[in-house]
Amino acid sequence: MTSLSQTVQSRDVRQLGINPNHWYVVARSSEVTNKPINVVIWQQAMALYRDSTGKIHALEDRCPHRQVKLSHGQVVGNELECAYHGWRFNSAGECAAVPYLAENQKLPNCQIRHYPVKEQDGFIWLFPGNAEPTVEPLGLPEWEHLNYIATVSVINTQAHYSYLIENLMDMYHGHLHQDLQAWAEASLQDIDEDDHRVDAHYIAQSYYKIDKIWSISQLFFPALRKLHPEPLDVSYVYPHWVSTLGQDFKIYCLLCPVSETETKAYLIHFTSLNSFWRLHKLPVWFRRFIKDSLFGAAQKLLDGLVIQDVEMIEEEQQAYLQHPQRRNYELNRALVSVQRLMRNQAEQY
Repeated sequence: MTSLSQTVQSRDVRQLGINPNHWYVVARSSEVTNKPINVVIWQQAMALYRDSTGKIHALEDRCPHRQVKLSHGQVVGNELECAYHGWRFNSAGECAAVPYLAENQKLPNCQIRHYPVKEQDGFIWLFPGNAEPTVEPLGLPEWEHLNYIATVSVINTQAHYSYLIENLMDMYHGHLHQDLQAWAEASLQDIDEDDHRVDAHYIAQSYYKIDKIWSISQLFFPALRKLHPEPLDVSYVYPHWVSTLGQDFKIYCLLCPVSETETKAYLIHFTSLNSFWRLHKLPVWFRRFIKDSLFGAAQKLLDGLVIQDVEMIEEEQQAYLQHPQRRNYELNRALVSVQRLMRNQAEQY
């Protein structure tokens, strides 16, 4: 057994918790209306809703009266009303009204937890920690940039978040995806790491080069593709993931760990139009129309990648649950750094 394998095996990350003092993504902006929804981050259930002004709020998803879910209720003005007895709570989690309160009764002195929440780059970011946020959400500058076309795929997997991160950081598993991904023959060149992130630098053979308007058709017609080397950089910026392939493609994976055996995430793929200099001279309204019209252009490819990855990740999780004493034999040194970061972050809390 190599020393590398021993290092990986001595650190069983499959039962690690998360560091809650970070911003996690719980929904897309379009998913949250004035009808509350339930979201979960590491076994903490929250009710997410918009008030009458459109502002996002997140409250602990329970009514302290009878402990039922507030997400079953409705928004009345700027308050969240419980479906059971109509108790209402303001955005600070304080009981604001009880419909059958007698004249000689005071409002119950009960309060539920409220969570810091932000709407940014098309997503809802939530901070589940007890401390005041000292970090900012991971930025997605390409989301509004007119030169990038976005596609979003949702990952729902019955597995610990570590399996998903390791899958994303290990570029040697391209054999699984065949024609569904933009690169092949990855080779790890270097790794940079600190207390907050791991950057793995690969060189890969890319199938696509987006330099002419017709070249986008390579995404759909494999016969038009030509291999050429491109830098492939993947980064675990705790708790999320970012990847860049050459100048043409950028991918984010925004995590929402649900429990020790369940993970939700949003995979966002951006195709760059930066090479089309004539496009930049067109009116902004037309460029916005192009961007919006092409939203989801890579949906079939992205969903196909997710399906294949989830199948493998869930098999890994089941194998671990059935035989937790069995150890893997790992040869990709980037995963040693990734597991070290996971453990260090989890132990900070």
